[in-house]
Amino acid sequence: MKIAIGSDHAGFEYKERIRAYLAEHGHEVKDFGAFSAEPVDYPLFIRPVALAVARGEYERGIILGGSGNGEAIVANRIRGIRATVCWDAVSARLAREHNDSNILSLGQRMMSANTALEIVEIWLSTPFAGGRHARRIAQIDDF
Repeated sequence: MKIAIGSDHAGFEYKERIRAYLAEHGHEVKDFGAFSAEPVDYPLFIRPVALAVARGEYERGIILGGSGNGEAIVANRIRGIRATVCWDAVSARLAREHNDSNILSLGQRMMSANTALEIVEIWLSTPFAGGRHARRIAQIDDF
């Protein structure tokens, strides 16, 4: 799978771990930064990830920050993006099954590194359920 990834300084450590995990599991990964833990403004790194996913250059995106909330807000400003903040296995599974999430947003300050990797694994492997959920996604996209 082709995956775009980006973070701010508060998500940098987990971004690096997740990027390595993805590469080890055969995914093609494009890192949009940040490239250190020095303070940066997250929209500058998150928006390019969302745009690349929206253009179809990448199948999915993963974005990280301190909480993941601001990052999801930035990504969701882009038409066609369904960024979901996930905090555990259940939220990751439902984000894909019910919301056809194409961008995963994680908060480094909210979970352990092992939990973040578990969420990534579940989010990547869970298919969209379709059915009534597809109708709802279409309604979202019509706005």
